[in-house]
Amino acid sequence: MQKGNIGVTTENIFPVIKKFLYSDHEIFLREMISNAVDATQKMKTLSERGDFKGELGDLTVRVSVDKEAKTITISDRGIGMTEEEIDKYINQIAFSGVNDFLEKYKDNANNIIGHFGLGFYSSFMVSDKVEIITRSYKDGAKAVKWSCDGSPSYEIDGAERDSRGSDIVLHVSDDCSEYLEKATIEGLLNKYCKFMPVPVAFGKKTEWKDGKQVDTDEDNVINNVEPLWTKTPSTLNDEDYKSFYRTLYPMHDEPMFWIHLNVDYPFNLTGILYFPRIKSNLDLQRNKIQLYCNQVFVTDQVEGIVPEFLTLLHGVIDSPDIPLNVSRSYLQSDRDVKKISTYITKKVSDRLQSLFKEDRKGFEEKWDDLKLFINYGMLSDESFYDRAKDYALFKDVDGKYFTYDEYRTLIKEQQTDKDGQLVYLYTTDSEEQYSYIEAAKVKGYSILQFDGQLDTPTVSMFEQKFEKSHFTRVDADIIDRLIHKEDDTKETLDNDKKDNLMTVFKTQLPKLEKAEIYVDVEAMGESQQPVVITQSEYMRRMKDMSKYQQGMGFYAQMPDSYSLVLNSDHPLVKKVLADCEEKTAEALKPIVSEIRGQEARLAALNQVQDKKKPEEITEEEKKDLSNTQKALQDEKDKKLDVISKYAKGNSIVHQLIDLALLQNGMLKGAALDAFLKRSVELIEK
Repeated sequence: MQKGNIGVTTENIFPVIKKFLYSDHEIFLREMISNAVDATQKMKTLSERGDFKGELGDLTVRVSVDKEAKTITISDRGIGMTEEEIDKYINQIAFSGVNDFLEKYKDNANNIIGHFGLGFYSSFMVSDKVEIITRSYKDGAKAVKWSCDGSPSYEIDGAERDSRGSDIVLHVSDDCSEYLEKATIEGLLNKYCKFMPVPVAFGKKTEWKDGKQVDTDEDNVINNVEPLWTKTPSTLNDEDYKSFYRTLYPMHDEPMFWIHLNVDYPFNLTGILYFPRIKSNLDLQRNKIQLYCNQVFVTDQVEGIVPEFLTLLHGVIDSPDIPLNVSRSYLQSDRDVKKISTYITKKVSDRLQSLFKEDRKGFEEKWDDLKLFINYGMLSDESFYDRAKDYALFKDVDGKYFTYDEYRTLIKEQQTDKDGQLVYLYTTDSEEQYSYIEAAKVKGYSILQFDGQLDTPTVSMFEQKFEKSHFTRVDADIIDRLIHKEDDTKETLDNDKKDNLMTVFKTQLPKLEKAEIYVDVEAMGESQQPVVITQSEYMRRMKDMSKYQQGMGFYAQMPDSYSLVLNSDHPLVKKVLADCEEKTAEALKPIVSEIRGQEARLAALNQVQDKKKPEEITEEEKKDLSNTQKALQDEKDKKLDVISKYAKGNSIVHQLIDLALLQNGMLKGAALDAFLKRSVELIEK
């Protein structure tokens, strides 16, 4: 028996291994089986080259659990090791410069994976003791047994083993007993070893017999040694790809289409990326791309390897150029990873462009599912916008699709304003904004359907990208002001009539939570609605953007701002104004007269005082000015009270206000109930 020390102290290497080597203890099983698979593949290579003349036999890697003995055993029939090789690859793991080694990796212990054969030592994260029973494939080699209890000491002794290969026996520590459960091991094997290139068996397959599940003689092979991405695309059909997708994501809908990646220069990369059907909720479908290194699962956290917007895709990426010790700092700095990211973006864009060119109708049918993905890509990746702008589509409210250039040509004549700006009109809800859409259609305008989750930020992006263009929601203003064609607007009311009309409606507006409503008067034509509610494009967009961008919370806290626009050309509005003038004339006559008198006096006082320096104005003059201002305000309050009392009893005023609110989904609760009752009363009249 040989005893020895691996040359490091307990205070150094094993705490690093046990505590910091991997973020998840469960990785030990991947490492152990990866080593076994690697040894098996080397055996196959030796045989193929003629360096080994014997029979390869069964090359299955086997995993077994003995719950009573508290052991996990990983067995292979690979190349095995001699006693000298054990000393080289196991004992001398850190045979020189151990202190420098530990100092170098103390802050980022994940990076030590792949250095000095430390992958094997991940076994000590879950084990009190580890044994290796191994026999080399070399002629005359004898079996040996290596054992270590996690201290720097080890033992090597002779052993019994009939065939080449290795058994790794892990004596599981009490605090890791969950790894002795069959279901736990099955879960880890399915997660990490599902596509390893050598058969991996865990126990035997079972069948239902005599009222219970019993083992059969057939190995329970848990992996597919030739997953779809390793095969030549020309040998595969659509059903092959769909079937593989169902294997990866059993509960998901069928994908729209896919991309088979296969490149060997300037880096090695294979894989299959699927386009799922995504319409909303960005986070729901994230982290569905699985990263492999030579068919060994690494992670499903692929940020940094693929651009952020591509994390919405599903599928697998396999690259030996990405080591098993994937860390964010590594991914952000590695040149090969950046090349891979650029390549994948290009392949995705090329695939989308080919679909558009080869089958535009089919592409349009998929657009509602593709839209979120493509918009996300254009917003987050400048280079993707440059590629996608030629096949990305606009959809109008009639369900027709246009490229950006096609749509610009379509609306250029009708929707260019007096300043030469091209105005793109859009709706976020064609049902709620129906009347606004219809009014725009009467004008010959086209309206885009922007009801997607990312349409608000994309609108701002389009305004930056498109030359001399502006986007406006169709309910942002009355139809004549959405696209200004002329400088002058026609006025049909003098200022007094306009002020009285606005006061009638302003005094009857409901108090809405976190909302302010302003009143305006505009001559819109007899055929247009009598009252319209609009919302400022700028403020509404800023509030929407605050949902997506940090630092814009100020806008989210601001009240919504609306304009209630009265159509002075409409017969009902004219009727309200005429009725108001008739029924308030007597009460308002002395008030209006007094207002004019006080306004004249105030103007005269201001004129006199404006010619003086502040210190030259006497206290008496200041008091006179203040009293006149108060007297004027008192008269205005009287006028307001007279008009308010009139308006309160005018059912048409209330009906018109409620109709406008109802049209915008702003009439609820008691106000809605009062509107319904009033509607019945008006009908009965």
